[in-house]
Amino acid sequence: MLNLDRRLFLKGTALIGCSAAAHPLMSSMTFAALPGDNRLVVIILRGAMDGLDAIQPYGDPMLRKLRRGISTGPENGALDLDGFYALHPRLQPLMPLWQKGELAFAHAVSTPYRDKRSHFDGQDVLEAGTGNDLPVDRRIGGWLNRLLQVTPGAKAETAYSVGVEQMKILSGEAAHLSWAPRAALSLSPQAQMLLEHVYHDDPLFRDAARDAVEIGADAPRMDRIAGPTADATALGAFAASRLNGESRIAAFSIAGWDTHATQEPLLGRALDRLVAAILALRDGLGQNWGQTTVLAMTEFGRTVRENGSGGTDHGTGGALLMAGGAIRGGRAYGDWPGLGEGQLYADRDLMPTRDIRAYAAWAMRGMFGIERDALEQAIFPGLDLGGDPGMLA
Repeated sequence: MLNLDRRLFLKGTALIGCSAAAHPLMSSMTFAALPGDNRLVVIILRGAMDGLDAIQPYGDPMLRKLRRGISTGPENGALDLDGFYALHPRLQPLMPLWQKGELAFAHAVSTPYRDKRSHFDGQDVLEAGTGNDLPVDRRIGGWLNRLLQVTPGAKAETAYSVGVEQMKILSGEAAHLSWAPRAALSLSPQAQMLLEHVYHDDPLFRDAARDAVEIGADAPRMDRIAGPTADATALGAFAASRLNGESRIAAFSIAGWDTHATQEPLLGRALDRLVAAILALRDGLGQNWGQTTVLAMTEFGRTVRENGSGGTDHGTGGALLMAGGAIRGGRAYGDWPGLGEGQLYADRDLMPTRDIRAYAAWAMRGMFGIERDALEQAIFPGLDLGGDPGMLA
């Protein structure tokens, strides 16, 4: 009966660390150490953020015509940036960063992925950093891992690992470790006794549960964070704590960007989490914020036209959000393609005008001194780096 009870217990709860970390609502985090003082944080926005809503090009008259049911522009509460673009109202807490030159964005960006518009494939291409060659060759790993492989002095950073998965962006041959914040357990003595009883004859699960409880006991500050943005705040705060030590690279993800219906409340909640993560990074990093670049990237954008459910569907061109004291903020990067007739990709999506990988590559070049050949061939195979966008201060 014990084996049957254990299986039922496993199905009915998310108490053990490996189950919690594998849950789609949980987020893993990865770290790596590099020589020098510059810090890079990559946030993957899973689900395809609608960049046209997050950073609204209200100066293009076609936006209102194509989105009559989705509020846009300063007259609807958006925060004007430069007379053409406006921040979504839920990004208001980031306005001080914009005003200080610590927030920027690039519109009309994408990976080379085209037309199939699958979240899974799109995220694989984004994290692998490859071209539109699907399925992605798992052996090549992610582009942050390849950065470590070409950087002299790179080493693994001591971090926490609770769970079974790591972010693909840092997978590969170079040493790295991971941590899943919501897999840390904070249990009553009675619950701990129950775990020990259920898993007594199963060393794998017994040890995993014990380790998760111990890690939870070592992280009381994060367990006390409450509210709808608690996970994002914990991610940002813990990343900052590691980056204040030996780590120089951190990567984590925020889900909830798939807005096929009732986009306004769904996108608002996702933006709240992104704001919480960025502000937790800034507050936690302190003086080190001045040497930090944050890149918030998504697998693709969404359709220019709204659908019949008050949402938007999978698209192509999207937006990249940049933050940190190391960036030259307070400005928009990239070439705006327009939303008029003949200007859309496949007559439905924002036309990409630059490979999103180029912005990541220029950040690496400026922060870590990576050579152009390594960026275009080893880290981002097939990338045309193009001209320097001047995104770093």
